[in-house]
Amino acid sequence: MSQAPPIFMNMHLWCNDIQPEQLSLLDQIKAAGYDGIEFFLGSPDRKSYEILGEHARDIGLQLITVVGASPEYNAISPEASVRATALEWIKERITDTAAAGSTNLGGPYHAPFKHFSGQPVTADEVSYCVEFLQEAGEFAKQYDVTLTPEFLNRYEAYFGNTMSQLASLLAQVDHSHVRGMFDTYHANIEEKSQTQAIKDIAPFLTHVHISENDRGTPGRGQIDFDEVFQALKEVNFHGTIAIEAFDRQNEDFANAINVWRNFSPSQEILTEGLSLVQSGVATLQGAS
Repeated sequence: MSQAPPIFMNMHLWCNDIQPEQLSLLDQIKAAGYDGIEFFLGSPDRKSYEILGEHARDIGLQLITVVGASPEYNAISPEASVRATALEWIKERITDTAAAGSTNLGGPYHAPFKHFSGQPVTADEVSYCVEFLQEAGEFAKQYDVTLTPEFLNRYEAYFGNTMSQLASLLAQVDHSHVRGMFDTYHANIEEKSQTQAIKDIAPFLTHVHISENDRGTPGRGQIDFDEVFQALKEVNFHGTIAIEAFDRQNEDFANAINVWRNFSPSQEILTEGLSLVQSGVATLQGAS
C-alpha cells in the first residue's frame, strides 16, 4: 500500500501570519491528529518563519506556505517594470518558504488577487505569466521548493478559473518545480463536474484544498466529497491535502474574501473536517 497523503490545516481560520506567541496553535493542531499546517506568508520578519519552522519540526508537523499577489506585484502587467517587481517579490516569498523549512508554496501569485482588467485574458497576459512562472520555478528549484499556483473563482480573479485553463498554462510553463492545485470550493462555482476538473489537472496535481461550498465544516454542505476522493483515486493522486475553512475570528482575511458571518465552530472544523479527509484518504488507499 502506498503512503497516505499527509493532511494539513489552513491557518487562515485563526490568523494571517503566525507569530512566536501563537505557536501553541500548532500544538493544538498536532494534538488533533493533523500532519501539518498551511500558513500565509504575512510576516515582515523572516526570522519568525525560522522560529515557526523549528517549532514545527520539534513537534513533527509539516509546513506548506501560501501567498497572494496584490496589484503592485502583477506578473501579467503590460508594464515590464511591474512584472520585474513581481518576480523579485515571489523570489523573496520562495526564500521565506525555504527559511520555514517548507517545500511547497501555493496561492494566487501568478496574477493579482481581486484585480480585474474588465476584459478576458489576453495572449500577452498568458505569455507574461508563463515567463514569470518559468523564472520563478527556476529560482524555486535551487531551494527544492515546488510552486503550486491556485486558480480562483470568477469573483476573486479573472486570469483563469478552471482546471483545464490551469492545466493549459502549466503545460506551457513545462517546469519540474511548477505544478498545480485543486480547490473544491472554487470548482463548485466554476466547474461542470468535480470529477472532470480533477481529471483535467491530474497531470500536474500535487496539492488539494478540501473546502465546503459555504467555507464552513467540510461535509456539512453541498459538495459531494465522496465523488472528489473517488476521482482523486482514479487519477492516482499522491500529493498533499489541506482543509480550508474560514470564519470571522480572522477579520482581516474574512473581509478580503467576503466572509460576513461565522459558518462553523473551529473545533467542529478541526475534528469533523479531519474525520472526513481521513475517510477520503482511506478511499485513496483502498483496493480498486
